[in-house]
Amino acid sequence: MFQSEYLNRVYAEVERRDAHEPEFLQAVREVFESLELVVDKHPEWEAAGLIERFVEPERIIMFRVPWTDDAGKPHVKGLV
Repeated sequence: MFQSEYLNRVYAEVERRDAHEPEFLQAVREVFESLELVVDKHPEWEAAGLIERFVEPERIIMFRVPWTDDAGKPHVKGLV
């Protein structure tokens, strides 16, 4: 797929991990295509795991905790 073995390895892992996210995979592919010309000129990126950090999506776990206080008043606390 890519000329860079590094990008191919990282993309294969992203594809395995996020196969259910076609839009995310498309975005990763497009970014990798734009990086392909420079990634091999910077071996320090691979040593630092830079590309792997780019493709780790931000995830937020949110939930609400409902409770009733001693006075019978209901409350809901949203947590992130």
